Amino acid sequence: MTSTLQKTSNISIIVPTLNEADNLPILQPAAAVVKELIVVDGGSTDDTVKIAQDLGFRVIEKVAPGGRGAQLNTGAENASAPLILFLHADTLLPSGFQDAVTKCLADPNTVLGAFSLKVDSGDTAISFIAMCANIRSRFLQIPYGDQSFFLQKDTFVKLGGFPELPIMEDFIFVRQARKRGKIVTLPQTVTTSARRWQRLGPFRTTLINQLVVLGYYLGIKPEKLAAFYRNKKSPNS
Repeated sequence: MTSTLQKTSNISIIVPTLNEADNLPILQPAAAVVKELIVVDGGSTDDTVKIAQDLGFRVIEKVAPGGRGAQLNTGAENASAPLILFLHADTLLPSGFQDAVTKCLADPNTVLGAFSLKVDSGDTAISFIAMCANIRSRFLQIPYGDQSFFLQKDTFVKLGGFPELPIMEDFIFVRQARKRGKIVTLPQTVTTSARRWQRLGPFRTTLINQLVVLGYYLGIKPEKLAAFYRNKKSPNS
């Protein structure tokens, strides 16, 4: 559970949403210890916007092309704190995250930080996948978006923000950041929902993800990769 003992005014949390009404209450502890939590909604048809407003979150409704990258960029543009942290709606930040973020970004050589990954599941295969993700993140300096990126807002602007593409926005953003300096993966863990692994099973989900990454390296257009991803993620495919 996120600590509520020490509040900081130097962090804005940005949460892209699309039909995340059920998950929003878990964000309250994190929102309580930062300057603001900004929900950027991508056109939800459930009660996401209403619940976010009722919880006291700052809400920006954005129904426009550009996918999640556009939502993240909009949140960053509107953030009022010098440090920004991108958080998925189904993910819990660790206790004391605000101090860990501030300390990590105090190093001028650090361009981007992220947390280690833990999945809310007792499934051995899913735990193994999370372990592999942490090895990749630490040794190759390639964390993914579910590990909650954080960086200086000024640095974000210099990097040009996230590419506004239908897929791979986090992967491409990290590659750009790595050219500028050090990417640090903290030992503290974020805990994310297992829902995306449970739908199709851990190994099929991982295979699909890796095929998308391979397709990107082979130069396949993001639009085609996104169509492939959506098709393969369908339970009937």
